[in-house]
Amino acid sequence: MLKKSLVSKMIVTFTSIIAVIFIIIATILSVWFENYYFTQRKEQLDKQGEHIAQSAIRHLNDPGNSSLNRLEGEMQYVGDFLNADMLLADNYGYVYAVSDYKYKNLMANTLDIKEMDELRFGKSIEKKGVYDKVFNNIGYIYMKPIFSGNNFKGVIVMYTPIQQIKAPIKRVYFIIWMCAILAVIITSIVIYYFSQKILIKPLAQINAAARKISKGEVERRVYINSNDEIGELAKSFNTMAESLEKVEKNRREFMSNVSHELRSPITSIKGFIGGILDGVIPKDKENYYLNIAYEEIQRLTRLVNDLLDLAAMEAGKFSLRITEVDINEIIKLCVIKFETKINDKKLKVDVVFQEEHLYVAADRDRLIQVITNLLDNAIKYANDEGDIKINTKTKGDKVLVSVYNSGSNIPPEDIKHIWDRFYKSDKSRTSKVSTGLGLPIVRNILSQLGEDIWVENKLKDQGVTFIFTLTKV
Repeated sequence: MLKKSLVSKMIVTFTSIIAVIFIIIATILSVWFENYYFTQRKEQLDKQGEHIAQSAIRHLNDPGNSSLNRLEGEMQYVGDFLNADMLLADNYGYVYAVSDYKYKNLMANTLDIKEMDELRFGKSIEKKGVYDKVFNNIGYIYMKPIFSGNNFKGVIVMYTPIQQIKAPIKRVYFIIWMCAILAVIITSIVIYYFSQKILIKPLAQINAAARKISKGEVERRVYINSNDEIGELAKSFNTMAESLEKVEKNRREFMSNVSHELRSPITSIKGFIGGILDGVIPKDKENYYLNIAYEEIQRLTRLVNDLLDLAAMEAGKFSLRITEVDINEIIKLCVIKFETKINDKKLKVDVVFQEEHLYVAADRDRLIQVITNLLDNAIKYANDEGDIKINTKTKGDKVLVSVYNSGSNIPPEDIKHIWDRFYKSDKSRTSKVSTGLGLPIVRNILSQLGEDIWVENKLKDQGVTFIFTLTKV
């Protein structure tokens, strides 16, 4: 399809353009050569006609059979040399000498020369490809006036059959047009060869790789060593293929993580309820295991809700209702909500506000979700009896909110991955509290608000701070 739609059109177009150019050149050369040939013929006849004219004047000055015989002999010699027939007529048009005896019947007859007045004024007459009654054929006729001083003495009529003139011209035409045809054919072959090498094969390679990728072989690449547009296309194609491979890898990891996260609570719920129904679990322990099953259902619900929220955010279908919000009030509410967890780990929470009230432009519910996820993350990773610090301060038209926990630093190789879904630096660690989607949701909400978030490790391998911006009102 590629060859039929693009390359063949290009070859046909280029070949047509070149063919038209060669046809124009061949036509110009043909016309030029024909004109050149007739010009050369005229000059040749004119030059030889001068000699005949001088002999004719001598004969007219000294008429006689001997001088006439010499004149006709000279005319016959020149006619044979030029492959032309000649007639001599006086100033009244009477023929008195011929180069060939087959024209003897014209002797003493008057020629019907319509251009006689032009000849009298010294102008030569040239006729190409016309039928002449005198010579009874189509040919090339050249008439040259004869003068003795200023006196018009007659005219030399020189005739050449047109076939005799056209024969060499046709040979030249044949050579010119054969060269043009060969040039077009060779040019087409050269264009096709280089099109195959430069265009067809690279595009076919890219096309084949694209089909393989569409069938799931995302590791396919094209290797084209070229510094032109095709090379740029190949580089762009490989970049796209790498992105697709990365997306496919992330998709598989995501599906694996989701499957694992969903399977774990479902397996627990199924086991506990099955045990109760089968009577394996004692009656006095049923409530205990039902409570565990309920916690697993809550965990499953949180996971599904977080997945739905994240999918909506990434699909651009997540609407925000921007209002004026007091960020300090939201932080207080979130800290109170985590009071039980804070007390369980005996954490010390230090909240510092630069101002008593600090208003920002945000969606209240989503901002609560951001603070909740960051605070939940801080509590989870803070060491027992450790510290959590929450600060808000203004910087220009921005509000900076920081959440610190005294847990271990995040390894440098893991920092760039903490925003990935289900990412855990310790692959063996599982959590029944966290869904592994908290930080990706935080970043997506802040991105839709047009804000930034980043993480900083504190010194001496202890302490991690998450900092994000909000727009001050």
